[in-house]
This record gives sequence, C-alpha cells and structure tokens, in this order.
Amino acid sequence: MRKSFHGLAAIVKYNMQRDVLNGDVYIFISKRRNAIKLLRFEPDGFAIFYKRLEKGTFEIPAHDSKSAAMTISDNELIFILKGVALKRIKYRPRYSQIMADCE
Repeated sequence: MRKSFHGLAAIVKYNMQRDVLNGDVYIFISKRRNAIKLLRFEPDGFAIFYKRLEKGTFEIPAHDSKSAAMTISDNELIFILKGVALKRIKYRPRYSQIMADCE
C-alpha cells in the first residue's frame, strides 16, 4: 500500500494490461485486507481514495486467482467499502428495459 499515483498507474498498465486513462476505477486491497485504495483518472488528473479500517477486513469478491484483474459492479464496490458480505446479497426482482426488450 506504499504506491501512489504513478506506481498504481504502472500496475494497471503493465500487470493488468488495462488503459488507466479510460475513467474506470481500479481497486487495490492490502495483503491484510484492512486497507483499500481506489485509483481513477478524471478529466484533469488522477484521484486516489484511501481507506484503512481500525477493525475488520475488506471482502475480496470470488474470482479466478490466475487472472491479474477482475470486473465488479458499482454496487459491489459500495458493499465492499461498507462491509456488506457479498455472498449473502440477494437482489429482488426489478423491471429492466433491457430485459423487457428481450422478451
């Protein structure tokens, strides 16, 4: 968790093989899972959000351990930051224009 803007951007570019300038949020969780950094490129430069927990840990979503990167939804990110267990979340049915077009 010692890396700052340039170090994190290099990880995104070279390890994750992603374009760090595309506006996505890149998440980095410490080995002890008690600290998290979010890196995002905004129109005028990089922004970092850093949070360290006094007690507890951040949950890492289930993923392929061989992959250098994974994609999560904005809701999953909010749940991770708030300490909600991802395995127990059950979404209630809702209307979706996309689903209605498919039927």
